[in-house]
Amino acid sequence: MKRMTLTILGVALLATVSFAQKFAFVDSEYILDRIPSYKAAMQNIDEISKAYEEEIKTMYTEVETLSKNFQTESVLMTDEQKSKKEDEIMNKVKAIKDLQQKYFGPEGAVFMKRQELIKPIQDEVYTAVKELALDGGYAAIFDTSAGAGILYENARYNKSDEVLEKLGYK
Repeated sequence: MKRMTLTILGVALLATVSFAQKFAFVDSEYILDRIPSYKAAMQNIDEISKAYEEEIKTMYTEVETLSKNFQTESVLMTDEQKSKKEDEIMNKVKAIKDLQQKYFGPEGAVFMKRQELIKPIQDEVYTAVKELALDGGYAAIFDTSAGAGILYENARYNKSDEVLEKLGYK
């Protein structure tokens, strides 16, 4: 009976060892922050966003001025003039909202620029991580940059610097 139990335990231990997987982690923010082209792309996107925000802010200022003028002059206007002026203000507000959507919406200019500049860099990083995983025999490589629910990480298994080396940085 003891022999059978030991045999079963031995087989279970052998099965556990043979199915053991290797895991590692990277910090994608750490990696991206050390890639000069990523920093340049982010700066470019920030500049574009600020220019668009200034344009929209200027338009809102114009609408506020129109609205204040309307409030002070409305006493002297006919109903038809009031209606026409209200429509003009509403059309300007709608134009601003359309422009915001054009610039900052899900398919807007900022999103498209981000796709154009950032996505190729992210794809390079992903390819390097994938190569590292295949070369090192890792079952999974986790990204710790967003917290990802990892409570503890041993620096020995952080492969961020190896990814940067594969990309030609360091």
